Amino acid sequence: MRRSLQRIRYPPFELGQMDPSAVPISEVEVEVDDGMFTNFRIGSEESWFVEWADCNENITPRKKFECQIGFEPPIFLTRTRLGWFINPDPLHNISRRLIMPTVLLLIVSLFVHAIEPGLVDLGIISSVIAGSVVIGPLEYPRLLFYTFPLFLMPLIFRTIANFRDMARQSTINENPYQEPTFTIDEDRESPVVTIHGFDSDISLIRARIQVGVASPERSTVLYSLGRSQFGQPSPGMSTVLSEKRVSPGDEVGLGVGESTPMQSTTKKGVILEPLRIMSRAQWVSDIEVGLPFKLCMPDENWPGSIYSSLIAIHWEVIFEFEQNDGQRIAWVSPIIVPQSKVFTDIPIAPVISGRAELSDL
Repeated sequence: MRRSLQRIRYPPFELGQMDPSAVPISEVEVEVDDGMFTNFRIGSEESWFVEWADCNENITPRKKFECQIGFEPPIFLTRTRLGWFINPDPLHNISRRLIMPTVLLLIVSLFVHAIEPGLVDLGIISSVIAGSVVIGPLEYPRLLFYTFPLFLMPLIFRTIANFRDMARQSTINENPYQEPTFTIDEDRESPVVTIHGFDSDISLIRARIQVGVASPERSTVLYSLGRSQFGQPSPGMSTVLSEKRVSPGDEVGLGVGESTPMQSTTKKGVILEPLRIMSRAQWVSDIEVGLPFKLCMPDENWPGSIYSSLIAIHWEVIFEFEQNDGQRIAWVSPIIVPQSKVFTDIPIAPVISGRAELSDL
């Protein structure tokens, strides 16, 4: 057995609003079998990073922690990252881009209403849009009747997109396609995959591999920082949420916000939640059933699959299909990638948005 040090500063949901140096580093000391894996480091201490290294005897001992360490994905990952998934409706992105201009338009219209007597006298605006409209006992700026409907457009688009996503989710869960059958040679250089068969109602378009760092368990993060379970959370973490799991990030308290668009809480979600430290390989399109083909690996040299309660390196393969109506649907399956024989060092952690509609999954 050897003593290992796990250290991580995992990006919160709204990572763009958080200074990494303001987020404390979670670190624990664990015991692992000799030769079980190769040490690695992703990112730097000045930013978001993940590190698994041997303990230095000269350093003050850290909090010792006992947890299961293995190579098989835990239940919460196989439950949320295995199966059929779709991309969020494009209206989500359109809605998000419209928020800022519509809010500014509303503010400008209120400002114009405040100074509109002078603007009318100067002939800058017409009296047709100036003044107020009396409805009951109250008066409302006439200009708002032009700008307020535009202000509501992002909300309307978002609602339409959510209903579309929910409808597709219900269809997929009630009448799922036949699972594709495939074999994969889980090699670190260029894995070889053979597709043996899939549902006849869909056609295979392309495939790729992606890898990321899963959210650490909330209880382990709090233990490493010396905080109580129901006390004040660490910066970047939310308070305790409901016990019912909605997504990995929500459960551990790192999902402050809507990481995926609206999904049913009674059925399996069909929108894949981003891993906030993540790399993707290039798509491979030249695929034929029954013939082996090679998948590309990410540009960075990532460590192999390994899972603990604080640090989890998760690999998965994605097969993207096209339905008869032209829409895309993807089959996602975890894979076990062997450990590297040399120390793995990625200088800059590949961080992506915690929002599925902005992560280009």
